[in-house]
Amino acid sequence: MARLGGWLARHAESVISLSIALVVALLSLVDVLDAEHVNNVILLVLALLAGGIMRDRTHRESVERALIETQERLEGVLVPLAVQVDRLDDMAGTVELARISMNESRLARAISGVEVTEALAEARADTQEWMFKGGTGTYIRAVTLPECVGAARRARRGLKMTVEIIDPTDQNVCERYARFRHDMSPGPDGTGEGWTTRRAHKEAYAMILAAAWFEQRFNLLDIDVRLSSVMTTFRWDLSSHSLIITQDDTAQISTLIRRGGRQYDSWKTELLKSLDQARRVPMELVDQAPLSSQPSTDEARALFDCLAVPLPEYFSDDEVMDIIRRALNPRNPYA
Repeated sequence: MARLGGWLARHAESVISLSIALVVALLSLVDVLDAEHVNNVILLVLALLAGGIMRDRTHRESVERALIETQERLEGVLVPLAVQVDRLDDMAGTVELARISMNESRLARAISGVEVTEALAEARADTQEWMFKGGTGTYIRAVTLPECVGAARRARRGLKMTVEIIDPTDQNVCERYARFRHDMSPGPDGTGEGWTTRRAHKEAYAMILAAAWFEQRFNLLDIDVRLSSVMTTFRWDLSSHSLIITQDDTAQISTLIRRGGRQYDSWKTELLKSLDQARRVPMELVDQAPLSSQPSTDEARALFDCLAVPLPEYFSDDEVMDIIRRALNPRNPYA
């Protein structure tokens, strides 16, 4: 009943007009009302309908004004809220950057002294890849290459290595590197030698010979040697677990970056791009110039010719034997 009463109140003019129209229609059919009275009733009905329409229009306008006012009030509330939401988004971005920064700082730290040796030993443990970029690869020949190959052989798994060193056939880069090393440490280093251009040539040739010698003896070793005409003052050693960045001056602070962060991935990309720009040694040809357990000078010369890195004609047999010694019986410069 309440719903019916509400409906009647909202449509009173229409209900009254319809009722009068029905009554008049019935009375006119039985000739109770003449035409003049019917016309008067019609005018009354029209007046009632016009009043209803005006009331509805007034009600609609009031509703529209109320909606506009409500919208304006909502905009007054929502605009500040939108600003607050933007601020919250900025804060969320700042928090995310802080989280990334904390994670990166946790994965990277400065090391020195014995920590460098320990970090390199940890990096060699169970690694399936090794990327090196540096000068002549003295430490690689003395420690990294034989230990990584030994571990891979014992585990019967493959080992992928990439080595980028200075080009021994490039006189200019060998001179620059030797001069830099001599300026940094004028006296003998851990091997008991000082740095000369001749030594830079020999050390780089020894790295190529050592890579070929180990690849001929371990079929699961895939070693890629690249030669650069640009020297670097840093050394990068990247394993499956971490990256160690050192300098030729052992007194300098080194950097350890563990895998799992953006820095590790970024530096790996940098090393790969550097390799792409260096001259590739065709290591797939090493089997065409076999090396014995203790290679002869003729074997060494034949290998270098086969790999398109021929020895200078002025290198004597004694100097070639010195290269063989540096390749297979190297001294650890940091022992």
